[in-house]
Amino acid sequence: MEQDLTLSVWLVLTPNVLMLDYAAPAEALRMARDMGAKMVLHTCAPQPSITTTLDVGLTGLEPLPTVLPLNSLVLVVGTGNEEEDLATPAARAVVRWLQSAPLADTRLASICSGALLLAQSGCLAGHRCTTHHNLLDALQATEPTAQVEADRLFVDDGRVLTSAGITTGVDLALYIVEQYAGPELAARVARRLVMYQRRAPQDPQVSPWLAWRNHMHPAVHRAQDALSRDPARLWSLPDLAAEAHVSPRHLSRLFAYHAGIGVVAYQQQLRIARAKELLAAVPTLSVER
Repeated sequence: MEQDLTLSVWLVLTPNVLMLDYAAPAEALRMARDMGAKMVLHTCAPQPSITTTLDVGLTGLEPLPTVLPLNSLVLVVGTGNEEEDLATPAARAVVRWLQSAPLADTRLASICSGALLLAQSGCLAGHRCTTHHNLLDALQATEPTAQVEADRLFVDDGRVLTSAGITTGVDLALYIVEQYAGPELAARVARRLVMYQRRAPQDPQVSPWLAWRNHMHPAVHRAQDALSRDPARLWSLPDLAAEAHVSPRHLSRLFAYHAGIGVVAYQQQLRIARAKELLAAVPTLSVER
């Protein structure tokens, strides 16, 4: 029987949720789903309706699931006034739920002050993590064993993903889309969002799948999409230009001007990234092979 690889995303809200923390990444994930990503989205809370920072209520929320399905990602969303909001009975209910509901394969993520709820539940013990710059000290005090990192848009520590919040929730959502549905679809979602600057987590190595994409030229994006779909192919410039619907000479000029890198160098970076992924996924492989 073939394993169902559909990702169940659970956006967890608490009262006085910061609307941009919720709506922006939720829309990015929804667009990815509508474009073909195998995702099911749930918005849940410890109560059926909650208040928001914009004084507009959210109703019809799903309850926190008693049992999470396999291949789930729990995304805890931030609030507007952390000191008061995270002391509410609803927030305490989320902490208790986080202590018992996640399975061994459940991935955990947070936006802004959502990291404090992960910390209070013990989910960040020993993990690298981040949050909004105003809350870094509070996060470290809540979980002294965590490796709290400043000046990061988001941090990927394997099972746990944490973001600085506000607009970085979209960066985190695009990163999730890239991981689960591929770089091409993540780039398409970013263009749909009209995101000129696709930001990375500021790790030492920036993902080449999203680097050199900080432009809005459709022909160059079409060429980059083709290269991302099949980086191992020996693309000729005429073949790639045909994908981009421009002449080979024009594509070379456009690529260098808008992407800031040459076509050949760009493909080499994708090939190196793909080789590293294969070596990491299959330890028995070697460079010689």
